Amino acid sequence: MTLDVIDRLAGIQPGSPLDKLRERRPEAREHAQRSYEALFCPESEDEVTLIERDAVAAFVAGLHRDAAVTGFYADRLGELAPDLLARVREEISAGLTTGPYGAYAEPELAAENTAGPVHRSALDGRLAAAFDHAHLLVFRPREARRESLNALLDAGWSTTGIVTLSQLVAFLTFQIRAIAGLRLLGAAA
Repeated sequence: MTLDVIDRLAGIQPGSPLDKLRERRPEAREHAQRSYEALFCPESEDEVTLIERDAVAAFVAGLHRDAAVTGFYADRLGELAPDLLARVREEISAGLTTGPYGAYAEPELAAENTAGPVHRSALDGRLAAAFDHAHLLVFRPREARRESLNALLDAGWSTTGIVTLSQLVAFLTFQIRAIAGLRLLGAAA
């Protein structure tokens, strides 16, 4: 098992008050780490490669504007595909916005509709479709539709790959928010 990633990125030291706080929820801590390991240390790369996983992770973390988490995944990507890292950083810059955006399908929620940018990746193939999908899930999740999934299928993603990609984005969003909350608690202590 690897070092607990949330502890590492939140700057939690063994025996610290935050460590003791996390020890009060051992299942939550364990399951978060196991989710990380399942997504980023997979037994098989048949559906989603490590390079794709780390590129999407760096992109999503960059969209959330968390320098430490972005750096962590960018470093992982840099070890596997240093030539891709600069292109991912360009994608982050092109995709930055605030959000959330989107239109609700339900008429009674139309007052909450907010127009916003749609990301179109400058990358090629599968990774471009993955970045567009990740941007959609981060900033416009209420607009996720069958057409969004079809764009991934058209780019060569399998159904299993799409599920893994979506799980990855959801996990990263959780991970980044958990880390931000722990940092705030640490700063307040």
